[in-house]
Amino acid sequence: MAFIRKFKTTSGATGVQVCYKEQGRVVKTIHVGSASSEKALQKLLHRAQGIVDKGKKPLFNLEKYNKE
Repeated sequence: MAFIRKFKTTSGATGVQVCYKEQGRVVKTIHVGSASSEKALQKLLHRAQGIVDKGKKPLFNLEKYNKE
């Protein structure tokens, strides 16, 4: 199971990590980065979500409904 972790760094910025758990213990951590502004934090969270979703197939194919 993977989840995104946000935490405060000693410099006051917000750090973002992707953590993987097995049997209730964190077994792997990927540091995505640190952000000092809300815009930069949103970019890091988006990048972290991409790491979590990598290799997953969507439950539904919504491409046929997107008519642009």
